[in-house]
Amino acid sequence: MADGVRSGRHLSILDTDGQPHPVENATAILVLVAGLVSFVLGLIVRNVHTGPAAHIIATATGLFALVVGLYAQMVSSTRNQRVVIVTGIIAGFVGLAIGLSKGGFTP
Repeated sequence: MADGVRSGRHLSILDTDGQPHPVENATAILVLVAGLVSFVLGLIVRNVHTGPAAHIIATATGLFALVVGLYAQMVSSTRNQRVVIVTGIIAGFVGLAIGLSKGGFTP
């Protein structure tokens, strides 16, 4: 890592092998954000009476995080990427499950 600092290259905290992986890093962050959005919306749907749009968005973002996260697991390069991806998958699954229990894709 000190070599990366000396040469002026900036490596992400997800690039623990010393090689840049911009696509894999972006996918991992995308899965984490989508999973957290689904999780938070799922908690809102569970605790507050909301309209059908919130159910649909929680379900859709959870399904997106789950499917894209499973693909990202297959192409990930480092352990830190896998930790971020699995966190997003779990959060997305919980949001998906809560969204489906409250109506899912049906308005």
